[in-house]
Order: sequence, then C-alpha cells, then structure tokens
Amino acid sequence: MKTVGLTYDLKTEYEFRADDPPDANAEFDHPDTVGCIAKAIESHGFKTKKIGNVSNLLEGLDKLGVDIVFNISEGISGRNRESQVPLLLEMAGVPFVGSDALSLGLTLDKIIAKKVFIADKIPTPRFFEVKDSSSLNGTDHMKFPFIVKPRFEGSSKGLSDSSRVENMEELKKQIDYITGTYKQPALVEEFIRGEEFTVAFIGNNPPEVLPIVQIKIDGKCNLKDKFYTFGHITSNRLEYVCPARINHDLRQKITDVAIKTYEAVECLDFGRVDIRVDEEGHPYVLEINPLPSLSQEDVFMVTAKVMGKTYDEMIFKILESALKRYNLI
Repeated sequence: MKTVGLTYDLKTEYEFRADDPPDANAEFDHPDTVGCIAKAIESHGFKTKKIGNVSNLLEGLDKLGVDIVFNISEGISGRNRESQVPLLLEMAGVPFVGSDALSLGLTLDKIIAKKVFIADKIPTPRFFEVKDSSSLNGTDHMKFPFIVKPRFEGSSKGLSDSSRVENMEELKKQIDYITGTYKQPALVEEFIRGEEFTVAFIGNNPPEVLPIVQIKIDGKCNLKDKFYTFGHITSNRLEYVCPARINHDLRQKITDVAIKTYEAVECLDFGRVDIRVDEEGHPYVLEINPLPSLSQEDVFMVTAKVMGKTYDEMIFKILESALKRYNLI
C-alpha cells in the first residue's frame, strides 16, 4: 500500500505580525480542507501522512517514509514561497503532485507570468509596474480605468473595490497602499470591462479541461465594472455559475486561450486560469494559478458536481495524474 504525504499551510497556525495586512493568511487552508483531502486519498486505498508546512518538511526530509507528496503548501514568505516545498522534494528525489518550483515561482509573480504570456502571444491586459508612486511620471500611454494589484500575491490579496482607479490621484493612493501594506511593487493593468471566467484543469499531455465557471456578483454575470475581490470570498455576493452561460464560439475562445496558458508555464497535474472577457468578446488572461484552492466550496468542486463526480473522485484524479507522470501506477 502506497503512502501519500501531505504538505500544507494552515490558517489556524499563522501568527499575525503587527504590520500584516488583514488578508495575510488568505492563501492558507482550513484544517477541514486538509482532512477532506486525506480522507479522499484514503478512500482509494492509500495511506496518508500529514507533514505540514515547509519547516516541518525540512526537519523530517531524511525520514519522510512516503511514496509521493500531495502538495498544497503556499510557503512562508517572499515571491518564491510557493517554490519552497517542491524544491526540497525535488532535491530529495521525492515525487510530488503538482507543478514544480519554476512554474510556481514564475506564476506567483504576476509580472513575470505576463511576460511569458506576451512571449507566447497569449492576450493579457496591458500593464506597467510601479515600485513607488513618487516615481510615477505617466501611464505608459495606457488609458484609465486601471486596476492596481500586488505583484506577487494570490487569493485576491490586496484587491478591494478601491483597486479599480479612474484618475491619477486614485492611482497614486492605491499604489501607496499596495507598496506600503504588502511591501512589494504594484502591478497596474488596464481594466477589462465585461465578464469574468475561471477554467480548471486536471492532468497532463493533454490536460483535461473542466467545465468553464462564470463569476457572478450581486446577481449579475455581466459584471461590467465589478470584479472578483478578497472581500467577495467570504460574502454572499459571489456565485459560481457552471457550466457558464455562454455561446459555443466564446466557450471555444476561452478554452483555447486557457489551454495555451496552462501549457505555456508548464503546469502539472492541476491548475486554474482566470480570464476576463471584454464587451467585444475578446478574452484576456489575468493569471494562472498552479496551486488553486481544493476546498469543497471552491471552483474544482463546483465543476465536480456538473461532471457528476464526488470530491473524493476529483482529488484522486489529481493524484492519479501525478502517479502516472512518475510511472508509479
């Protein structure tokens, strides 16, 4: 019987520091999610071993006693934090589920990811980077409105209704908030007015495209100036519509650009691509997340219901993808 190790970071274990933003632990998982993943894996005849965060992994690396690690760890700090667990496992020769350190590092840094998108001719909103609002001389010939984000954060950290800015005064204020609160440069993008979608994947060569999910806010799918924020995650204003209520042509456009994005950053086993579609029906990739949430309330499980699969079956499909990749089954 094979043993699957579990690496993760828990919200309940995070100790807030005095200068932390309120969403500092947003990327971390609830203990319930880890328990559900373990149960799902065990229901398919495997043993599980809860390893925990990167510090626990480092301490026990020479005596793990596992055949493969199911990694959902976000890491400790810095723009390479998601790469910490995969890099240690790679060094130790331990197989693991999910993308490797390089893919995780470049996708967490939204600016590096966008440079890859541009190189592969994947449509993404025009952008520029600002390290300090005092150095802002112009807007690189881009037109307001903009959306201002932290350069390397996930789980919609740093995004609120104030993130969309209409003029230079609002732009400078939001840049100061991001650089001061998150201690990193601000990514400034042209705001895409329209609809928002997310596309999840499982597998490799080729990956399986799961049913497209549309983001619905305040009862509307045509979001116009609204967008997904951190505050929506815990509110009743957000709904996931699956399958998305769109025509065949738009479905194909979104699917094609999502697959191209998944493959451009060499995502492995599972991932999710977030896309905004403008009022003329043109899709723009906002980001790709090779380490998306696997909680029972999130996108993967919304698609599972549409596909007629259980949570346990979806988790095993992800594990199975990695086992096949390493020739372990």
